[in-house]
Amino acid sequence: MTPAATTAPATELTVLDPRDGSLVGTVPAATEEEVRAAVAAARAAARDWAWTAPEERGKALRAAADRLAEHAQELAELNARETGKPVEESLGGVMAGVGTLHQYAELGPVHRGHSLRGSILAADWTVPEPRGVVLALTPWNDPVAVAAGLLGAAIVTGNTVLHKPSERCPHVGARLGEILAEALPAGVLTTVSGGAAVGAQLTAHPDVDVLAHVGSTATGEAIARAGVESGAHVIRENGGNDALVVDDDVDPAWAAEQAAIGAFANVGQICVAVERIYVHRAVAEPFLAALAEEARRRNAEGGLAPLVDELMREEVHRQVAESVAQGAVVVEGAEVPAGPGAHYPATVLRECAPGMTVMREETFGPVAPVQVVDSFGEGLRLAAADRYGLAATVLTGRIAHAQLAVAELPVGTLKVNNVFGGAPGGAAQPRRASGAGFGYGPELLDEMTQVKVVHVEMPPARG
Repeated sequence: MTPAATTAPATELTVLDPRDGSLVGTVPAATEEEVRAAVAAARAAARDWAWTAPEERGKALRAAADRLAEHAQELAELNARETGKPVEESLGGVMAGVGTLHQYAELGPVHRGHSLRGSILAADWTVPEPRGVVLALTPWNDPVAVAAGLLGAAIVTGNTVLHKPSERCPHVGARLGEILAEALPAGVLTTVSGGAAVGAQLTAHPDVDVLAHVGSTATGEAIARAGVESGAHVIRENGGNDALVVDDDVDPAWAAEQAAIGAFANVGQICVAVERIYVHRAVAEPFLAALAEEARRRNAEGGLAPLVDELMREEVHRQVAESVAQGAVVVEGAEVPAGPGAHYPATVLRECAPGMTVMREETFGPVAPVQVVDSFGEGLRLAAADRYGLAATVLTGRIAHAQLAVAELPVGTLKVNNVFGGAPGGAAQPRRASGAGFGYGPELLDEMTQVKVVHVEMPPARG
């Protein structure tokens, strides 16, 4: 993902509607003094919130979720204006955020420690305690749903939170903060708007105890370095270059449908989007024909929604053009359309090879690059040979091949026969350049707390 194009002077964030280039508005960026004041307020509120009964914290988070539901349509429409994501899809993201907050409101009060076996006349147990002040840095591609996970888990476990939303959707971030904060005590949740400079000041602050980031790998690596220097606990889910491996025993039309969903959903602006495809030679031609038809259908039905801004479109097209220059063949798309906005067509490339840009880097656009392989094992080997380790998908009817994929693919999440499959509450640990730590599910409560071991025994009897 590329840096945002929406920072005007350092004092404000200006956002243009990616659908037509019209002005959405400007949001003031926090000054250095305002950042320091926000951290101080979060620190001042930390002890009282940590000492609040878990049940009361759960009730407050539940009330915040209900308020979010009341304003769901407002946020969805605002999200559509800032990022170009269609209103119905944006509404789905907001409601997913509501569900996540309700989930953590239930899980938080029952988050518990463990008893330990020691002496028969002693008691030993562990106590999970809030870490303190959590900084949540969240992305623009699903701004409410992602933020709800980090904010909900942090708040319900007794932490106070500083939230810096992406500079690409500052209006959504600011309004989300207003809505949620109305249900919480002062200082528990503070929204800080700004670009890279504000983020750097926050991540380097010595009074921040947790750095929780979802976004680009380059930013995540800088945050990890800041955490080493400050001693803050770091949780990060960063970029992915997720592979799809297609076996020779599956229906090629169905496999193409799965590939199209994975590569083109949300215009490819999903961390776990399908970024590179390895298809068995035995089904390659019918698969490519069906995938091209999937792309043509999406391009003909009014086209895809726009990318988040023109800078992102330029980056996507740069990767496509470089790969074509390196020998990839365009099957569909790959042309920047005329007219206003940041639109880009669903694109299919064939004759791709490992060294090409679209196979090495996270494109974050509606691009499906395809490499033909001679065996399922070759597909797995190529899928594994990557610096990222977020997720991968295999399509196969052979249980032995599915088990081989589980053993050999170094990723946090492996999906078999469904590119976006997964149970509610699922969590994973990204690997390599894709990050570290649990970013979702019940395990995120563990990330937001630290464990104290307690040992109690009777003193010796007095003489």
